[in-house]
Amino acid sequence: MTSKKSKQDALIDELLQDCNDPKDILGNNGLLKQLTKRLVERTLEAELTDHLGYEPNAFQGRGSGNNRNGKGHKTVQSESGELRIEVPRDRKGTFEPPQLVKKRQRRLEGFDDKVLALYARGLSTRDIQGHFEELYGVEVSPTLISNVTNAVMEDVRSWQSRPLSTVYPVLYFDALFVKSRQEGPVKNKAVFLALGINLEGEKELLGLWIAETEGSKFWLSVFNELKSRGVRDCFIACVDGLKGLPEAIETVFPKTQVQLCIVHKLRNSFKYVPWKERKAVATDLRAIYAAATLNEAEQALERFSERWDEKYPAISPSWRKDWDRLTVFFDYSPDIRKVIYTTNAIESLNYSLRRMLKTRGAFPNDDAIFKILYLAINRVAKKWTMPIRNWKAALNQFVILFEDRVPV
Repeated sequence: MTSKKSKQDALIDELLQDCNDPKDILGNNGLLKQLTKRLVERTLEAELTDHLGYEPNAFQGRGSGNNRNGKGHKTVQSESGELRIEVPRDRKGTFEPPQLVKKRQRRLEGFDDKVLALYARGLSTRDIQGHFEELYGVEVSPTLISNVTNAVMEDVRSWQSRPLSTVYPVLYFDALFVKSRQEGPVKNKAVFLALGINLEGEKELLGLWIAETEGSKFWLSVFNELKSRGVRDCFIACVDGLKGLPEAIETVFPKTQVQLCIVHKLRNSFKYVPWKERKAVATDLRAIYAAATLNEAEQALERFSERWDEKYPAISPSWRKDWDRLTVFFDYSPDIRKVIYTTNAIESLNYSLRRMLKTRGAFPNDDAIFKILYLAINRVAKKWTMPIRNWKAALNQFVILFEDRVPV
């Protein structure tokens, strides 16, 4: 291994010894571009040899019925810029390069991936142009970038309609807002996301839906779609007070319990409290949701009401109005409570998406929104390699509580 590495180092040093300017390596006619061209052409020659079954000038080719027949030229786009390469031909015209540069292919492998990676990080078409020009000295047209990103829509449609698991013990729902010019004038639109926790405790984004308004009718269509894609049951749905969602999910999945997010309820409560008293109010609210039992939580709410209703009359009535859906987690052990009392699992995803979206203005249409969010979600999902915290303990509790609903 050491010998091989030292030979590679020596070869690189030899190649670079006369390169005193970065342009000698990275420039339009630099070493990197020449090496890429030479490598592509050598690979194409090797592919033709494999296709014909004999080496150039070998006697096996005599009378074989098919021979090398000169070379054509082709221009392809690479990260090093445009390359004009020689493509070997056979007399019968049956040779189609199967690996590196296929027929009608105009971009080398890796170029599209680079464009999509930059797009997924929130860079605009103009930003991507500048990136390639600054780093590689490559001029990439806006049309080319759009063609690369537009090809993603086929993947988006396949992903949005893919089959799903039959059971997701926990589902999280949340929304983020974007600007779209789909119908002309710029409008704020909500993008709704459904994040499932499967039986292995792994996160899985089930889909994206764009709408100007929400309500029972909209959510009914979402849950019917999930059902048509294979979902048959969900134990608990954690939501941020999305309008019409509880009623819709209970219609399609009648056994599902809906837990309102405690963290969002706290944020809404703090809107009424000046900073100097927020710590005291937070302490008394924590006594409610951190109580050991539902009975203790009800007593803590009474104490909060007695102390704070005169100053902040909107807080305790808000908790009482949503009490049945705020306290679902008290039906479960502490292991499950940690999983369901907040929508933090999907909030962390939305934080990453919002951070990426903040550099963008209004999108030209809804497809553009789907494209960038799909690519960004794929990028984030690569980090979802472990089950969520406390999942094994929670799953064991689910097996006991929902024995007939947990697939064997």
